Amino acid sequence: MSTTRALGALILSNVLGGVGVASGIAVGALLTASLGGTALAGVGQALSVFGAGLMAVPLATLAARRGRGRALTVGYAAAASGAVVVLVASWLGNLGILFAGLLLFGAAQATNLQTRYAASELVDPARRGRTMSVVVWATTIGSVIGPNLTAAGAEVGRPLGLPDLAGPYLFSVAAFTLAGLSAALLYRRPAGWAAPTETGRRPAGALAALGWAFRHPVARFAVVLLVTAHAVMVGLMSMTPVHLGHHDHQLTVIGLVISLHILGMYALSPLFGWLADRVGPMRTALLGIITLGVSAAIAFAWKDNLTLVTVALFLLGVGWSASTIAASVLLAGVDAGDVRVPLQGATDALMSYGGAAAAVLSGPVLVLIGYNGLAIACAALLLPAAAVGWVARRHRRTAGDPDPAR
Repeated sequence: MSTTRALGALILSNVLGGVGVASGIAVGALLTASLGGTALAGVGQALSVFGAGLMAVPLATLAARRGRGRALTVGYAAAASGAVVVLVASWLGNLGILFAGLLLFGAAQATNLQTRYAASELVDPARRGRTMSVVVWATTIGSVIGPNLTAAGAEVGRPLGLPDLAGPYLFSVAAFTLAGLSAALLYRRPAGWAAPTETGRRPAGALAALGWAFRHPVARFAVVLLVTAHAVMVGLMSMTPVHLGHHDHQLTVIGLVISLHILGMYALSPLFGWLADRVGPMRTALLGIITLGVSAAIAFAWKDNLTLVTVALFLLGVGWSASTIAASVLLAGVDAGDVRVPLQGATDALMSYGGAAAAVLSGPVLVLIGYNGLAIACAALLLPAAAVGWVARRHRRTAGDPDPAR
């Protein structure tokens, strides 16, 4: 199996996975609110993100033992099953079943995230950032299409007796099924790459891998940045559809705003991959943190202006992209044998848990102090990442790195 074909399989699965995730994410909070009220709107999003966290470590373990292709296939199959459960729950009007479906639906995000590490294993370290970012970029195509299928999904679902907000999940089922098939049929582990068990070593556990990372300042910064950036992004993004809905904006407008946000998340990822390879992941990470802060400031200052809220959501995606690419490059460069793949899975799990916590809290925060208060809370979350990054830079300077900002 050539590297080109393997990368092609990852790109195709990310396009399809992006359609599936984005089709549901644009209406998930609204569907939950329709069954449980505004205060619970963030719970549905939180469960999807939490589900991604629950699946991240098992998928990483499966990747280490049986290969990335098997892990990707299993992950997309789980996500497709979750979308089916969401459809059944919406047809029955059962909030509990809906929550179970959204939890399983989160496997898609865990699977999509794993593709960036699969890509990093196909190339030499000097091209790692660009290769990872191209695979991440592929999600742009599906992710921009997905939210704009909201109206079409409603039309398709009506003859089946589904509420308008549930119809888009029909596209999720189809997209995840095709993504799983592409991973199963097209992706093969590159020649010369061996899973840890095939080299005679058992992969480290998730807690052991995290313990190793937190003893190493640069790895610790990568973990903290991934978790923080994801929490900020999910917290502000998940309540934006609800905020816009309170201002009587239509589903088509909300879908467009989310599409532009997701465009920001993925469209510029090749630029950040190039920056990570050229000027270093540390500088790229700083750019991401600053962009996230600017996004929160705009959302705070102009919460009632649709155009500027849209700009804030776009920049929120851009900041997430720069932070995620930079931190992922740092983690992909971990040279610790049996720790590397488990650390990737454990970090993705923490990333999802952080996002889930932000989504759960964002609903009550929106109710209590409004959208601008939510923006302030999200901005405050950036402070720990900045502090840990400063420590990592000092460590690299002490260690004799000629350019610690890289």
